[in-house]
Amino acid sequence: MSKMMFDYTKSILERVSFDPVLFCKELEKAIKTLLPYEMEQLQEWLLSFVVGKPELKPSLQLIKV
Repeated sequence: MSKMMFDYTKSILERVSFDPVLFCKELEKAIKTLLPYEMEQLQEWLLSFVVGKPELKPSLQLIKV
């Protein structure tokens, strides 16, 4: 079940990545929902995802990277 939630979260974040404000809102929801080990996975994924998207880099502060 948790793998499904993590994958769902990633897909939502990918879909809203066109809007940095919406991306941050969805990331905040994910932080409240995901388990600690899923947050580690999300953190790793997020670091690689925002490499080519400088407008999303401020969102890294939400997960304290």
